[in-house]
Amino acid sequence: MKRFPKIAQLKQVTGFRERLTALGVELPVDDSILTARDGSPLNEKLKVGTFEVGNRWCIHPMEGWDANADGSPSRLTLRRWQRFGESGAKWIWGGEAAAVVAEGRANPRQTLATAENLTGLIQLREILEASHLEKFGCLDDLLVGLQLTHSGRFARPTEKGPAPRIAYHHPLLDAKFGISRSDRDCLLTDQELEQLIKKFVQAAMLAAEAGFRFVDVKACHGYLIHEVLGGHTRPGPFGGNFTGRFRLLAEIIRGIRREAPDLMIGVRISAFDSVPFTAGADGIGEPMAFADLLPYRYGFGMSSRNPIEPDLSETITLLHALRDLGVHTINVSCGSPYYCPHFQRPAIIPPSDGYLPPEDPLCGVARQIEFARRCKEACPDLPMVGSGYSYLQQFLPHVAQAVVRNNWIDAVGLGRMVLSYPEMPCDTLGEGTTRYKKICRTFSDCTTAPRGGLVSGCYPLDEAYRQLEESRQLALLKRNSARSRH
Repeated sequence: MKRFPKIAQLKQVTGFRERLTALGVELPVDDSILTARDGSPLNEKLKVGTFEVGNRWCIHPMEGWDANADGSPSRLTLRRWQRFGESGAKWIWGGEAAAVVAEGRANPRQTLATAENLTGLIQLREILEASHLEKFGCLDDLLVGLQLTHSGRFARPTEKGPAPRIAYHHPLLDAKFGISRSDRDCLLTDQELEQLIKKFVQAAMLAAEAGFRFVDVKACHGYLIHEVLGGHTRPGPFGGNFTGRFRLLAEIIRGIRREAPDLMIGVRISAFDSVPFTAGADGIGEPMAFADLLPYRYGFGMSSRNPIEPDLSETITLLHALRDLGVHTINVSCGSPYYCPHFQRPAIIPPSDGYLPPEDPLCGVARQIEFARRCKEACPDLPMVGSGYSYLQQFLPHVAQAVVRNNWIDAVGLGRMVLSYPEMPCDTLGEGTTRYKKICRTFSDCTTAPRGGLVSGCYPLDEAYRQLEESRQLALLKRNSARSRH
């Protein structure tokens, strides 16, 4: 089994740089964490549309698996948003992945962006803004949005199990997740996609009514819109060439601009993808066999000759098309947590349904940062947020400062890190320090828990989650998973 040095064991910035050098990885790294008083690049304001965001820290949208059955926020959902408000980040990118229709939920307890949940959406925004106002005294530079999603292939709207709605049959993903070609009900028709355009637009109008300043039309991580972008083999108006594959996303954006003209629009994209990976005999991730499928026509942002390698040619075309449609900002992610997690959320410890990393996770971090840089270079006038930083752990602020200063990206997003340590933006900008014991070590419990039907959160480091009954259930789930891998 491959073993990689743990970030927590690296001594100071010098040890971190030495590890990067040993891997042949190039990342800019500052010697120290700068405060706002010291002129931290992360404290600079950023213009997004007509709005001026107060700093360069952003909170990514996440699925908590903890809403009520009707899609309204539970106590845990509201607590998470309250902590986002207290974080010191001035940009909340959706905060939550909210499904536009009940059948599009990734889990039975996902937040819904439907008319029945208008009060719940208002609650989320209000508790976040109230906590931010109490701690920082001002809301004028706080940009809060809502992410709109349909989970497509990974829909699981009820306790009965997966209920996938796919854009096309994918020979590897169908096999990996048990989808039969004879199952016609899971394949979305053109008419159903037309109806979903209306649902996304209605959800955006609802977000505007709830007081959000922008919506994110989610087009990443293997979910529906991302899958449609890779639908080379889908016939009809929503597949085939780039114009067809872009049609669903484009029509949603046009509809939002028409019906909610004062609402800003963001899009979170998977800039590049990969063939699905699976655990080999030794538990280490390896790509599913694809030699018989070349040239590869089952994804977006990947080489058709070697689909493990990214290819940004269509990604850059997408960025230019989104800019021309009036999209205000882009959040750059990659891949999918379901089939290539070492690309999308690098970690040493895999989730229960994952595999051991085939590379040092620092390589995965550097890959995301580098390709986000290329996206930014290709479309410099479009504000962009970067992803994939959590595995950097105590060195995250050192790298974040450097990439923003060097114009590799405009803002740095926090995902898993904010579950254990929401105050990182506040501590770094205010004191130039981090709290070592609160730093996310990417144990993957926040992914393993929902894979087992439990609420998502930081069970190792957040006392509120350690006290839940789900914590004991998670421990049992992890033990069973470890036995099955060995």
